[in-house]
Amino acid sequence: MAVEASRRLADGTVCFVGIGQPSLAANLARATHAPECVLIYESGTIGAKPYRLPLSIGDGGLADTADAVVSVPELFAYWLQGGRIDVGFLGAAQIDRHGNLNSTVIGPYERPKVRLPGAGGAPEIATSVRDVFVLLRQSPRSFVDKIDFVSSV
Repeated sequence: MAVEASRRLADGTVCFVGIGQPSLAANLARATHAPECVLIYESGTIGAKPYRLPLSIGDGGLADTADAVVSVPELFAYWLQGGRIDVGFLGAAQIDRHGNLNSTVIGPYERPKVRLPGAGGAPEIATSVRDVFVLLRQSPRSFVDKIDFVSSV
């Protein structure tokens, strides 16, 4: 999935990147066919060019290689909600046929089988970027008719 996602990133694309598969996809695009792809991580690093895949959004290698580092409120207000980001990567535990994502709980909210990290910035990302790339585990448990909780749409 990371390889296919990387192929869809054109040179010059500004993308909001998370850790894991999204970071792998965006950095692969930069290394192969889109050297001017701009990577923005939720920690506020803009134009990060990491020399290795970051371990977290707070990885010092992101700030060391970034064109700029801004505060999270500025990142969300000016960059994301200001319409300056082309592609946003999202992950989830579940997705339904309408594109609704669940990254909050598996099972009933009141007594879940599993508690997940939650939506984080996913609602803002999903509604503020031109294109959303959803990367998740390829499993029947991930692709469901009805998700257990709507974290973002």
